Amino acid sequence: MFPNTHRVGMPLKPPAFPVARRAVVRYNAYMGNTLNIRIPDALRDELQELCTRQHRPAGEVVCDSLRRYLAIEKFQVLRRKTLPFAEAQGILTDEDVFEAIS
Repeated sequence: MFPNTHRVGMPLKPPAFPVARRAVVRYNAYMGNTLNIRIPDALRDELQELCTRQHRPAGEVVCDSLRRYLAIEKFQVLRRKTLPFAEAQGILTDEDVFEAIS
């Protein structure tokens, strides 16, 4: 259902107060689920510019970005869990890690 419409699709009266405009990205790539998100106009414009430069649909770009974000979050969770064990072994810096695995 779209905002400002009722069940049969007829427009309702506009709201009496100003409403912030936001872009809506509809994503349905890789035959997956649909996710509707609201983004500011400036972000939508940047996304459209990127899609034009890369010749890729917005859904694909958003999906890749979300996949990378989730991978980074998983990495950070694992890092927080393993950091105490590394510190107990005296591994405190990247150089310590490289020495340990070399």
